[in-house]
Amino acid sequence: MSTSHKRIWVGVDAGKGHHWAVAVDADGETLFSTKVINDEAQILTLIETARERADEVRWAVDISGRASTLLLALLVANGQRVVYVPGRTVNRMSGAYRGEAKTDAKDAKVIADQARMRRDFAPLETPPELVSTLQLLTNHRADLIADRVRLINRLRDMLVGICPALERAFDYSAAKGPVVMLTEYQTPAALRRIGVKRLTTWLERRKVRGASDVAAKAVEAAQSQQTALPGEKQAAKLVCDLAHQLLALDERIKDNDREIRETFRTDDRAEIIESMPGMGPILGAEFVAIVGDLGGHKDAGRLASHAGLAPVARDSGRRTGNYHRPKRYNRRLRHIFYMSAQTSMMRPGPSRDYYLKKRSEGLLHTQALLSLARRRVDVLWAMLRDKRLFTSAPPVTQAA
Repeated sequence: MSTSHKRIWVGVDAGKGHHWAVAVDADGETLFSTKVINDEAQILTLIETARERADEVRWAVDISGRASTLLLALLVANGQRVVYVPGRTVNRMSGAYRGEAKTDAKDAKVIADQARMRRDFAPLETPPELVSTLQLLTNHRADLIADRVRLINRLRDMLVGICPALERAFDYSAAKGPVVMLTEYQTPAALRRIGVKRLTTWLERRKVRGASDVAAKAVEAAQSQQTALPGEKQAAKLVCDLAHQLLALDERIKDNDREIRETFRTDDRAEIIESMPGMGPILGAEFVAIVGDLGGHKDAGRLASHAGLAPVARDSGRRTGNYHRPKRYNRRLRHIFYMSAQTSMMRPGPSRDYYLKKRSEGLLHTQALLSLARRRVDVLWAMLRDKRLFTSAPPVTQAA
């Protein structure tokens, strides 16, 4: 069968259950518009249909996450070129097309048309197995941490209804001992009955650090309240259940962190990344999960822009040299560099020296940290490019 077009563009509005695909020619005319179930057979049929309509097919999708994993894997396996059109672009450009309706077919048409007119969209490829694994593990860790925050907030809210003094006595997010205590003793009356000495012994049997301090603070808080509040018994049961859930969740987070470390350290770049002060295995794994092999970043400046650490110009008319904080960037990547900068500046070394220099220039703490984070992007880029470990002194080049 002879093809009637040299090149066509297929835009896919991706979803979990189904996708919608629209193909356009060089003039922007729609060739076909169809719903495709997120199933291997139907996706392969779509690919074959597009191939029959043109010598060259270029694909564009608006989601690069788990919903489009099967679609992207099949496209790459069949030698198809795919680009990523951000959802923000689709949303804003939809207003430039006729009609106010919001449908999957219209979104797919916008995606295809934007891919036809623009050449600056990032190409998509299936990531290596290591990167995919780290993406899954780090995303799961973020979910577990969010669950932990919710559990602690619920636990503290329940404790306020039992004994406000006991809720104030401990930082339940940082100390395991008070949480262990709450699995058995939740009310002021129960804590007063057991007393400091017996509670200390009970905590020591469960290998709680600083058991005597925990017991003393808990009993002191219990003695400050003699009144039993309404609903105390039921609230105590819920606190007990939440404390058990929190301890179990902490074990799951530890197991997840161990798996992340073991997986990350199989990467050849792990030793280089970890040699940089402030970049431990967790932050390093998140970095690799986001940037992959750095192939999508031309230089350190592009990586800094991806992390939101490069200021964006906002000039107009006579107003020049006006820079502001970017709005579109990867929040997790920015968090990685910010946290690593904050950790490294606490210890003596070049990072702290640079931070103090910026503070002496009049920058606020956050501004100095962001400046340090931007500098560390250049350093990490150079380390990965040259495949060398971090040293406090700059590398010495041999004279020719």
